[in-house]
Amino acid sequence: MKTRIKIDQIEPAGYNAVLGLEKFIENSSLTRTHKELIKIRASQINGCAFCINMHTKDARKAGETEQRIYALNAWRDTPYFTEEERAILALTEEITLISNHVKEETYEQAAKVLDEKYLAQVILAIITINVWNRIGISTNLIPS
Repeated sequence: MKTRIKIDQIEPAGYNAVLGLEKFIENSSLTRTHKELIKIRASQINGCAFCINMHTKDARKAGETEQRIYALNAWRDTPYFTEEERAILALTEEITLISNHVKEETYEQAAKVLDEKYLAQVILAIITINVWNRIGISTNLIPS
C-alpha cells in the first residue's frame, strides 16, 4: 500500500483550510476526552485506519483508558460513558452517517446535556474529523 496523492503538497491552500477548522477545534472549550471520543468513533464508522491509529494514540496520551477505547464501538452496551459522552457519541454517529439524518431525539438529548456553544463545537468537531477521514481514505494514508 502507498499513499495515492499528497493533498497538502499539491493543494496546500485547500489543505490549510481544513487545518483551520482543526485549529479552531483544538482551541475550543471541548474537553480533550470529548475531542478524542468524537475522532475515534467517527473514524471507526468511516473505516479510516490512519485516523483510528492517530487518535487512539492521542487518547491514550491524554489519559483515556484501554477499556473505554476498546468498548467505544459498543458504547451503548457499556456503563463506561457519561450521559454527556453518550449524547456526543450518538450525535457523532448520526452526523457521520448523515444520509440517515440526525434524529430529533438525538439532537434534543445533546441540547439537554450540553450548552449551545458546546453543542456547536461538538458538531463542528464531528464535521472536521469526517473531512479528515475522507482525506485519509481517498488518498490512502498509511498509519505509522
